[in-house]
Amino acid sequence: MILSMTGFGRAEGVFEGKKICIDIKSLNSKSFDLNIKIPLRYKEKEFEIRKILNDRIIRGKVDCYVNLENLEESNDVKINKSLIDSYMNELRSIASDGPDFEYLKMAVRLPEAVTTRPDELTEGEWENLAEIVNTAVDRFEEFRKTEGKILHEELNRNILNIEKYLAAVAPFEEVRIQSVKERYQKALKEFENVDETRFYQEMAYFTEKLDVSEEKVRLSQHLKYYKEVMDNEDFNGKKLGFISQEIGREINTLGSKANHAEIQKLVVMMKDDLEKIKEQTLNVL
Repeated sequence: MILSMTGFGRAEGVFEGKKICIDIKSLNSKSFDLNIKIPLRYKEKEFEIRKILNDRIIRGKVDCYVNLENLEESNDVKINKSLIDSYMNELRSIASDGPDFEYLKMAVRLPEAVTTRPDELTEGEWENLAEIVNTAVDRFEEFRKTEGKILHEELNRNILNIEKYLAAVAPFEEVRIQSVKERYQKALKEFENVDETRFYQEMAYFTEKLDVSEEKVRLSQHLKYYKEVMDNEDFNGKKLGFISQEIGREINTLGSKANHAEIQKLVVMMKDDLEKIKEQTLNVL
């Protein structure tokens, strides 16, 4: 089954006056590379969030943004009046000719004059956050499946094209050998006392050298194996990449042995489809 490494998922939820929005998106990468931005309130749960994403996303360059919005007025601010009075008294003792509001402006900037009292993260809020994270990943995976279906269709089309071009090579193989034979016979007519045995030895050598039957068999097997892995194995991107390299080796060898204009054209078309396969395979999970 083909899954794309490209994906996007978003989920939102509200818990006790707090709106949580999570966005997850990814591009292709050789490994799992996570960039996460999370509010200070949930910093203690960053490891757990990373583990959820790592276990489910597997591979890709992933960005995860956790946004928090308070929907209700907060009473978390605490003004320490007694401490501010003490600060102001000390400031007056140093410079007694200043107005009180100037001392107040300085006092509120001093340590612990104004503090915040955020409530602790409860188990219920964490469970709610984890549920939103998993919902975002669910939608992210659906996106991957949809993209994967498109990738599967394109890859299958390219594989079938190479198979079609490979089948078209056969009619030119015998013509190619006959052409070499006629060329040598024409050249040898210019000489007297030609060793006929040596001539057939040379023809056997060139026939063997130009023979592409093994390359055709191996290429056909690699194409078949690529389709099997694509259809039946999960998280198969790296394996498909290795198979596409083997396909490329056989096509290159076929091209080097071609010695025929029409076969060379077919090889060029195979290479064009193979480049598309390699490019698309990079985006397969």
